Amino acid sequence: MLFEYFRSIGWSDSLAKMVDFGLITILVLVVAVILQKAVRAIIVAFIKKLAAKTASKFGNFLLNERTPQSLAIVVPITFLFIILPFWVVHYPSFYDLLYVILEVLIVISGLTLAKRILNAVRDSLKLIPSLGDKPIDSYVQVVMIVLWVFGLVIIFSLITGKEILSLLLSLGALSALILLIFKDLILGFVASIQIAANDLVRIGDWITSDRYGADGDVIEINLSTVKVQNFDKTITSLPTYSFISDAFVNWRGMSNADGRRIKRSILIKTSSIRFVTDEEADQLKKIHLMTDRITKRQQEIKVHNDAHNVDKSLAINGRNLTNMGLFRFYVDAYLHQHPNINNEMMVMCRQLAQTPQGTPLEIYAFSSDKRWKEYEDIMGNVFDHVFAALTYFKLEVFELPTSSDLSKI
Repeated sequence: MLFEYFRSIGWSDSLAKMVDFGLITILVLVVAVILQKAVRAIIVAFIKKLAAKTASKFGNFLLNERTPQSLAIVVPITFLFIILPFWVVHYPSFYDLLYVILEVLIVISGLTLAKRILNAVRDSLKLIPSLGDKPIDSYVQVVMIVLWVFGLVIIFSLITGKEILSLLLSLGALSALILLIFKDLILGFVASIQIAANDLVRIGDWITSDRYGADGDVIEINLSTVKVQNFDKTITSLPTYSFISDAFVNWRGMSNADGRRIKRSILIKTSSIRFVTDEEADQLKKIHLMTDRITKRQQEIKVHNDAHNVDKSLAINGRNLTNMGLFRFYVDAYLHQHPNINNEMMVMCRQLAQTPQGTPLEIYAFSSDKRWKEYEDIMGNVFDHVFAALTYFKLEVFELPTSSDLSKI
């Protein structure tokens, strides 16, 4: 040994021991590093070869998570355990301390390895179509929390020398404090289970939440938060348990349906609603969607009025056509023949209850194209036509007077 050589050249025992221990430490650490790098290279080569032979991307995910580095650490730590008695031969009091440090390193390495393997499994599961929209991140986080709790208990047991069972019993007494510390995680875990069980939210769903100002697509669901990418490309993080405790809107039903709903009304000036004269009805017959309808209605009205000897010197007597009724029919017919309105779903033009601003006429239909821009274009085109058609029926839209209107007065 170098210790004997140093003594032979006249060094003191303490100096010889110190230098000998230092040189051995350097040598041991160099060998450990070489072992770690060699084993890592072997593991990387093996995983790459295995990944090349299989269609699965699991091997690539293992490499991306640096799993070989964590796995390769086991070999040098095992080497240090074996060499430890010879390493500290001059300082036996260091043995227990270094032994505990190596045990702690083994536990931490195991936890790190488990985390990286679980992350690789998570990424692989996300590629499965049936699981791509499930909150897999939440489940991985739960498993890691459990592993880290037990890992910390083991580490504390190694450092203090106490049995694991006694430590777990001590943790039982601190359960209230633990529940307080991990309140959000526990709530998130319970919420994740309910979200998955009830299929409330999936990755890719379009959701809106007025409380948190979220309006966009769900991009991530984990144990504590749900991340939503808003349409302005900002990111909103919502507490996972808020999907159980607060109201939100999930637009998945619309996305999966055969159409996207159009539900908008225009306010008709009530004073512009009136009966239609025969001359006006004949003029409206020139509108191709109205020809047969007006002719049929005129025949029905004439038969009814003749049967009841109605005095038609006043228009209010008997049955009559109104410009509002004809306009409602026109809009309904226009919607049914529109190429971008889904006639397999509800198509309706209805009159709502009177308001101080006028009489609402609501269009209720579904566009066949659900894409946002195309949907807005379809709705805009429909209402452009409806507003322009109002004048043919002698109807007016209610709107508040502008400054120019007031100046004319």
